[in-house]
Amino acid sequence: MLARYIPILDWGRHYNRDRFGRDAVAAIIVTIMLIPQSLAYALLAGLPPEVGLYASILPLIAYAIFGSSTSLAVGPVAVVSLMTAAAVGRLAAEGTADYASAAIVLALLSGGMLVVLGLFKLGFLANFLSHPVIAGFISASGIIIATSQLGALLGISSHGHAMPELVTSLWVHIDQINLYTLAVGAASLVALVWIRTGLKSQLLAIGVSPAAAIFAVRAGPVAVVLVAIAASAIFGLGDKGVALVGDVPQGLPMLSLPNLSLDLVLALAGPAFIITVVGFVESISVAQTLAAKKRERIDPDQELIGLGAANIAAAIGSGYPVTGGFARSVVNHDAGAATPAAGAFTAVGIAIATIVLTPFLALLPKAVLAATIIVAVLSLVDLSILKKALNYARADFAAVAITLGVTLVAGVEPGISSGIIASIAIFLYRTSRPHTAVVGRVPGTEHFRNVLRHEVEVAPHILSLRVDESLYFANARFLEDRIAGLVAEQPGIRHVVLMCPAINAIDMSALESLEAINMRLADQGIDLHLSEVKGPVMDRLRHTDFLERLSGKVFLSQHQAIAELE
Repeated sequence: MLARYIPILDWGRHYNRDRFGRDAVAAIIVTIMLIPQSLAYALLAGLPPEVGLYASILPLIAYAIFGSSTSLAVGPVAVVSLMTAAAVGRLAAEGTADYASAAIVLALLSGGMLVVLGLFKLGFLANFLSHPVIAGFISASGIIIATSQLGALLGISSHGHAMPELVTSLWVHIDQINLYTLAVGAASLVALVWIRTGLKSQLLAIGVSPAAAIFAVRAGPVAVVLVAIAASAIFGLGDKGVALVGDVPQGLPMLSLPNLSLDLVLALAGPAFIITVVGFVESISVAQTLAAKKRERIDPDQELIGLGAANIAAAIGSGYPVTGGFARSVVNHDAGAATPAAGAFTAVGIAIATIVLTPFLALLPKAVLAATIIVAVLSLVDLSILKKALNYARADFAAVAITLGVTLVAGVEPGISSGIIASIAIFLYRTSRPHTAVVGRVPGTEHFRNVLRHEVEVAPHILSLRVDESLYFANARFLEDRIAGLVAEQPGIRHVVLMCPAINAIDMSALESLEAINMRLADQGIDLHLSEVKGPVMDRLRHTDFLERLSGKVFLSQHQAIAELE
């Protein structure tokens, strides 16, 4: 029972030298990749850069203990960092102690919510965010994040968490561009894009081994950071108006819990829940995708507990909300990570970097970190989802467009909230008007198909109606109107057979509608019959007196019903 909630007690018993070697190699590669990302994402969240490193130590250890994925790499990610900045920025000024404290409380609240959802097995709640909504939200967030970094790339101030504010602030200060900052930012951007898109192929062309070429691509951003620090020291970029990271505290964070006030908790509860849902959806989708490649199984409820423990650990270690990152999880997987211990080893690497490297980060231009963020998040932007959704279903297109538009114009929290509302509204709309089909028998067979799509045989005094949706309060009245309309169009009807193979449930509202339909048809001298009713539905109906009042019969199959009624 204990191993069920603490997976390390299971896989840890079978840990061996081979797994240690694979985990250690993966940890080295992910550590190299994670250092510049952690610094950059902390700045995106409005926090000092070292907080990104803090958020990459204890959370990884906590996830290694409670998480179920062997490939997922937990830590700061772009979208959650942006959401953190949007949530905390309303309550405190950036750079203040209250701002950092609120970010810690946000991590603690999100972690607590995740653990509660996991313990009560409520992971299904994340399903209320459809894939089109998530795609629209992430694409819009990527555009906002990239735009928010243009100020640091140009050496001008910019603020805001939505496109109107960001574009306005950039335009107002456009005449204050610092050419030295622009040169550093542009050079870093070009270098990072080249490392991501062209370095590997050029190394392979000159005979470098594939493994070495891949390692060079992973380590490339660290090289850019080191070159930028060297250039800053040699040319005195700080004296030329280039914004630098500045002094970074050396050493590991102090472990403590934040001071909780009721007002602060209430103010952050809503954003914390949204971060919880978005972070879990992003993390579980990555974990399940990578697990499928290894033929492993991911337990969504245990993932909730693992991510919850990671966020609570982030709060204890002076971090901010974290989740599983797509890019570094793929790197972790490709590097051969065998167990969640790879994350713990990565945490050790980040801790060493926090102690050893922080003195050198003072000279790092912020423009380099801005370029790192831009290159990382542009891969998240996929506007092709709009065309795909439009070609497939207008309702899905509406969900994508609403989420994308609201996120860009109003910010991340209104955007994801509108996406959730749009998803639920579209679901209710679709299921409130379920597909129904008048069916007839395919000649020479026992199969029944839609009369509008197939050449079928129909008895003139029998109306066979197939309902392709469960019946509940939102569509009960629709079924009443549908049957009444069909009966009115065909005065010779003496039997109505409701074909139920797709009906998985009937709630109380729908049961009352069926009773009303039965009574109205009986008043017209028409019998109501049911066919192909599923076992669980029949079990529910037997607990009522509906079957006793039914004017017709319940048939095992539609063929049996038509054969007898004809």
